[in-house]
Amino acid sequence: MNRQPVSWAGSRRTLRRLRDIMAGAGSAQEQLDRIVTLIAGDMVAEVCSVYIRRAGEVLELFATEGLRRDAVHRTRLQVGEGLVGDIAAHGRPLALADARSHPLFAFRPETGEEAFSSLMGVPIIRGGRVLGVLVVQNRTQRQYADEEIETLQTVAMVLAELVAAGDLVKRGELRPDADLVLLPERLDGSPLSPGLAAGTALLHRPRVTIETIVAEDPEHELARLAEATVAMQSQLEELMQRPDLSVAGEPREILETYLMFARDRGWRQRIEEAIRSGLTAEAAVQKAQNDTRARMAPLADAFMRERLLDLDDLTTRLIQHLRDDPQTPTPIGEDIVIIARSLGPAELLNYDRDRLRAVVLEEGSATAHVTIIAGILALPMVGRATGILSRIESGDPILVDADSGFVYVRPGEDVHAQFTASMRRHDKLQKRYAASRDLPAKTRDGVVISLRLNAGMAGDVQHLQSTNADGIGLYRTEIPFMVRGSHPDVASQTNLYSRVLEEAVDKPVVFRTLDIGGDKLLPHFSDIAEDNPAMGWRAIRVALDRPALLRGQFRALLAAHAGREMSVMFPMVAEISEFVAARRLLDMEVARAVDRGAALPSNIRVGVMVEVPALIWQLSALLPLLDFITVGTNDLIQFLFASDRSNPRLEGRYDPLSPAVLALLTEIVDACAAADVPVTVCGEMAGRTIEAMVLVGLGFRALSMVPGSIGPVKAMVRSISSTVLADYLAALKGSPAHSLRHRLRGFALDRGVEL
Repeated sequence: MNRQPVSWAGSRRTLRRLRDIMAGAGSAQEQLDRIVTLIAGDMVAEVCSVYIRRAGEVLELFATEGLRRDAVHRTRLQVGEGLVGDIAAHGRPLALADARSHPLFAFRPETGEEAFSSLMGVPIIRGGRVLGVLVVQNRTQRQYADEEIETLQTVAMVLAELVAAGDLVKRGELRPDADLVLLPERLDGSPLSPGLAAGTALLHRPRVTIETIVAEDPEHELARLAEATVAMQSQLEELMQRPDLSVAGEPREILETYLMFARDRGWRQRIEEAIRSGLTAEAAVQKAQNDTRARMAPLADAFMRERLLDLDDLTTRLIQHLRDDPQTPTPIGEDIVIIARSLGPAELLNYDRDRLRAVVLEEGSATAHVTIIAGILALPMVGRATGILSRIESGDPILVDADSGFVYVRPGEDVHAQFTASMRRHDKLQKRYAASRDLPAKTRDGVVISLRLNAGMAGDVQHLQSTNADGIGLYRTEIPFMVRGSHPDVASQTNLYSRVLEEAVDKPVVFRTLDIGGDKLLPHFSDIAEDNPAMGWRAIRVALDRPALLRGQFRALLAAHAGREMSVMFPMVAEISEFVAARRLLDMEVARAVDRGAALPSNIRVGVMVEVPALIWQLSALLPLLDFITVGTNDLIQFLFASDRSNPRLEGRYDPLSPAVLALLTEIVDACAAADVPVTVCGEMAGRTIEAMVLVGLGFRALSMVPGSIGPVKAMVRSISSTVLADYLAALKGSPAHSLRHRLRGFALDRGVEL
């Protein structure tokens, strides 16, 4: 059936009639019954139905025009069941010309819907939560136009206000925390920026309620949008003029990327189109973000999900400017902890750092802009604290353990006392570690262990001074790429690497070439989809398939290291041929620099990361070809056990202190010692005291870790005898145990090792 696109005038007429029904007489159920009749007529559909979400993740048919009326309040679907349930589960629209042939189609005979072929449905969303589903159906196999989907989404936005009013379903039933009792509880999350903190919860920017949805004068709304957009951009530009943000560095670069989103013409045009369809400017901004979230939320690409958080922030900002209410945060106590679903980098910087103690997010990730800013500010942050917003109110006391990822809401006196004691011990230890800054990391029997830092941003390098670490053992070059909206050119990369080297002064920095792929995708690689990305097209495999990418990075590294020693290593190498191919590209760039008369590094050291077990049995042939190796225990162990380290079901199933891992590490360190090739460990094992103790006992003499681990690991090193430890580990060789952790901890306790 051919359809003419729905015009903006027709959409506005529908919205005005909807508004009149909702403002008229009758109960909410009677209004809903009239609304489905109206929509069916305006959309030229034989059926229009509204399903509302009930407690227990159930969708109940609340009103229909075209299906059997006696099915209302009788027909129920689980969220995720059938086509309607799928729309609710994923929060995105669905349009099918032949719905009955779809594998998710669920036939309910009591509705009489067997006579209808095509189906178009959209979620009814308010405040980011799906409250129900709006569906139209036709007997013929109708191809619904994009404009019709847009119109139905706009109508669903108006319906959301009727559903949320609480007259159809009690408000409490629409909340995910309907049965919540405000008792003390502990929530588990993911540590994003380490530290301990206590304070008073402050809910970040409660959701803005849009009171007026239908506009009378689209031109007036467009003018309001233009004025608010200019005001928002000016506010962001003023923020960038702050003394701590006016100089080059990651916070400024992140805000520049953020401002780029605010100036995006495509985003602005989508909002303008929604206004022309009949919405107020505020409702149009929210609709544009609902549409974007529905489109982007299913993406596995971490980069795109994180940019969605930035757009959420911009949406809230723009709506507040439209309401002439560009709020600045108002802390409610001396020590505050921000609680939010997500947080933009500019929003975090709006808070008074002197009063801010920690941040807890329902979402969040290690590479999000706000996480990077928190790390630079040394602000404890916990992410993925599921349900925190439904379990806390502003003013509630809260404790945050961002070292372990635990959040204690309304803690009892005993928990608070224990946590306070832990904070005192933590502060005391930090002071002790600071006092040992200039002491050597030397064992009791005189073995010196080189302690180095892992870094991913230029701002991380400042910790060399505070920790007195021996250098940067791993600089992850992909992180600066990921926080940008576009690929940095050679000049930008040269500037970045030069800043890192300047900050490091005379201490060595080992740069790892781009380790992209897996869960670390760049904007221009965001369309890659793999069933097993951790073991797929990533790191050196991407670099060798896209040699221009790697050569550009080599060109920048060579320029930045002019007159200085350069150390570069390749990640995810599985065969010697991959190392040889990557080294050949580096040699080509060196030859190019020589031809152009460019200054070269004083020396070039080339190494690999041992992350793929297959490389271990090629070391005898590989070691003569390189200058150093670095062991990446995170990937090495997950590949060794075929165990995804991001899968919570497998957490703790395999222990790094198992006989298998120790045997593998022994083989690596012995091979390097025989070939006189330096070896460093940079995975998480290096920064955990008991694991680091074992690494020293196995013969590793260089460990690279996060800044917060330098003090504890140094204290451990200074309390052990490497000879005694090596003898003990040799006695455990061949053990059939699942893990040696308990025996090793006992060894440490018996000998006074500081763990």
